[in-house]
Amino acid sequence: MKLSRRSLIGLALAGSAATLARPAFAALIESGARRLAFHNLHTGESLVATYWSGGRYVAEELHNIDRVLRDFRTGEMKPMDPRLMDLLHVLQKNLDTREPFQVISGYRSPGTNEMLRHASDGVAASSLHTVGQAIDIRVPGRGLSAVRRAAMALQQGGVGYYPKSDFVHVDTGRVRFW
Repeated sequence: MKLSRRSLIGLALAGSAATLARPAFAALIESGARRLAFHNLHTGESLVATYWSGGRYVAEELHNIDRVLRDFRTGEMKPMDPRLMDLLHVLQKNLDTREPFQVISGYRSPGTNEMLRHASDGVAASSLHTVGQAIDIRVPGRGLSAVRRAAMALQQGGVGYYPKSDFVHVDTGRVRFW
């Protein structure tokens, strides 16, 4: 296949834009300690965790986050994607809040996901919740639409807006909005 000069320039520019997007997000992440707070609305559990310190993820704190974000229906835990924690950290910073994320759903076991999928139209068969890459949240003191806009502006994964159910979904999958 022979590409024209214009096509080659277009491909180069597209590649450059994609390459620049990640470092731009990375620049938003603090190099010092990174802390998140959660309040699981189903279990009543709260957690403040410094999940990044000294230039690395803190395994014990990530495990504590996994516990709070477990499938509350089954008790099953799965490691949550540390990139999701970074996304939430930047989201919190951009929303200018220290309030805990109110958690509607973190990890979901495949069985729970299947049960919810049959009970509702808004649950994907291969949900990123089942692999620890998604969370459904509210942020006290911030409107749902503000949380949605801030998450969309990050361009770091999926953002779902569920005003009737009063939450925003964020994930570390491909960039998409619904």
